[in-house]
Amino acid sequence: MSEADLHGEQPAPDTGLDEDDRLKPEFVDAVLAAVEAGDAEAAHAKVARLHPADIADLVELTPAEERPALVSAIADLIDGDVLAEMNDWVREALVDALEPHQVADIAAELDTDDAVAIIEDMDAEDQREVLRALDPDDRAAIEEALSYPEESAGRLMQRELIAVPEHWTVGDVLDYLRGSEDLTTDFWEIFVVDPAHKPIGTCALSWVLRTPRSVSMSDVMKREQTLIPVDMDQEEVALRFQKYALISAAVVDANGRLVGMITVDDVVHIISEEAGEDILRLSGAGEGDINEPVIDSYKGRVRWLITNLGTALVAATIISLFESTIARMVTLAALMPIVAGVGGNAGTQTMAVTVRALATNQLTQSNSVRAIRRELAIALLNGSTVAAVIGMATAFVFWNAHLGAVIAAAMLANIVIAGLAGVVVPLALDRFRADPAVASSIFVTMTTDSMGFLAFLGLASASGLVG
Repeated sequence: MSEADLHGEQPAPDTGLDEDDRLKPEFVDAVLAAVEAGDAEAAHAKVARLHPADIADLVELTPAEERPALVSAIADLIDGDVLAEMNDWVREALVDALEPHQVADIAAELDTDDAVAIIEDMDAEDQREVLRALDPDDRAAIEEALSYPEESAGRLMQRELIAVPEHWTVGDVLDYLRGSEDLTTDFWEIFVVDPAHKPIGTCALSWVLRTPRSVSMSDVMKREQTLIPVDMDQEEVALRFQKYALISAAVVDANGRLVGMITVDDVVHIISEEAGEDILRLSGAGEGDINEPVIDSYKGRVRWLITNLGTALVAATIISLFESTIARMVTLAALMPIVAGVGGNAGTQTMAVTVRALATNQLTQSNSVRAIRRELAIALLNGSTVAAVIGMATAFVFWNAHLGAVIAAAMLANIVIAGLAGVVVPLALDRFRADPAVASSIFVTMTTDSMGFLAFLGLASASGLVG
């Protein structure tokens, strides 16, 4: 008998989550087994205890061919909150299987930004059918959001906010909040606007609750605020939230009028999404989503591999120029990949640091020269250390001090070149308004491979190592 039984205690119900708040494999298997056995009631009872985000995880963890049966068994649990948390590819497949009126019912439950996230990836005809099924107010808000560029503040913002005129008192605001049933229920700040509906200040909800009713909002509000232009890229929005420690921020149109707000919970998703995108772009892995269809993943990756094949031909051409040198000393063929490989790794390190610094606005035109000097200093230190190690090791293994000196000099030169390329290439791409995360790796790899082979084989020929 357990200790809980001895004390008459009931064991804690199994939440289905492990210590890291991930769904346990045995829980997922139990739910799917119940669905497969036709016991929808048992499956529903297990899933009903989960948070919407965990229900979304459950659907994503279910094999694609088994998802329709699972969704059918727990259909009433798949609401807007679950779809908003779901992976884009999985959500798109589920939404495609729903009728337009069902999608409209779900969208009507959500804030505008979450509704837009569900509708924006649908086909144009399906979008029109869903929009026609919405209430006029919801339809107008979503259509306006869809008119803004993708990944802009206009797509990210929600229209549900609290805005009051500056001549109101705190008492007026409290009466307004308590007496209006149609107001949003989730907000942290109250925006104060002028007669033209332009934001002139903000007031934290806690300030309103702690201030006497007779005090004017113009006296309690904070006039300094961070305004987000409606067409600002979501990555820049995230940087502003991070820099100024914002909880929410007003979004304004081209005329400075308040049109929406962005909250920190939306920005957390954006920070994670943008960071992941940069890593995947550096590797040329496309969207890199494990739920992405195989053909789409193939298309996203193969073009970069073909491009890399072209840049590899540059290195191969350099090697062919030293064919006779390699023929006279075959050892060179065994050692030259080391020079190129280590140089490539050094370039990748510098490139990753530079791309991240550009993405977070740590690296700008004002400090680019200083950044180049810094990376060159690091490259010289790294190059000297690695060159000394490879030089001594080569001299010892092959009993050839001359060969050790040549590979050491080539290694130093290539690591310095790699460090320079790793910072200059992303800076140049950024200067020409190209995404450094997309193309930097190709140019840096080509540079380190080509220069590594050229430095090693060129020094071997010029120094008289090969007679």
